Amino acid sequence: MMNARTIATCAVGIVLLTHGLEGQGLALYRNFELKSDLAAVSTIVGVPASEAKLIHQRPAVMQELDWRLSSWVAQSNQTSSDPVEQMRFSFYNNQLFRIVVDYGYEKTEGMTDADMIEGITSVYGTPVKRTAAAARVATRVEIESGSPVARWGDAGHSVVLYRNSSYRRTFRLIVTDPALDDLARKADSQAVRLDEQEAPSREVARQKKEFDDGRTAAEKARVVNKSVFRP
Repeated sequence: MMNARTIATCAVGIVLLTHGLEGQGLALYRNFELKSDLAAVSTIVGVPASEAKLIHQRPAVMQELDWRLSSWVAQSNQTSSDPVEQMRFSFYNNQLFRIVVDYGYEKTEGMTDADMIEGITSVYGTPVKRTAAAARVATRVEIESGSPVARWGDAGHSVVLYRNSSYRRTFRLIVTDPALDDLARKADSQAVRLDEQEAPSREVARQKKEFDDGRTAAEKARVVNKSVFRP
């Protein structure tokens, strides 16, 4: 009998296979909507919210939840035809602000940039041209994603297709809420500064705890050893 998590995973696999064939808003990637909370996304993918990775706790709570699609169609011996290999959901104060979608090499092998753009255009509409006013410093995730191929979006949403050819040609789609992403960027920078500022005091606290723990352990050992010691 399949457990609840297996059933949920199978269910989301079916959702991913069947959704995305019709037009949708820029705030959506299939059944995932930007600004959703962690619990909502966790329920859809069948991964416990407790498995989300805590990136920063202050000045804002930033978390990431990873999910990988099964290679098999639920309750069958057939391999999945869904091109999605894995997804990463990023949250800023419990609001989904970025979805990173990695497409599997085997399911996109041989496809050109134009092929990928054509497929995504059927969902998000005509790509937009990148203007100088829209240019900004790329994030670590964007840099690691490779070369931007095409963009879709408006003032409140951004969808970008990337191609990475460092080892073998793969594609990645990043769906973002720019306003929340901007807040997340600032919070990340502040968190790094706070970590650097607090590093000396944390090290002092760590050493003190280590000393206190050692002294407590030594005292316990002393009591035990003294009671049985015979010269």
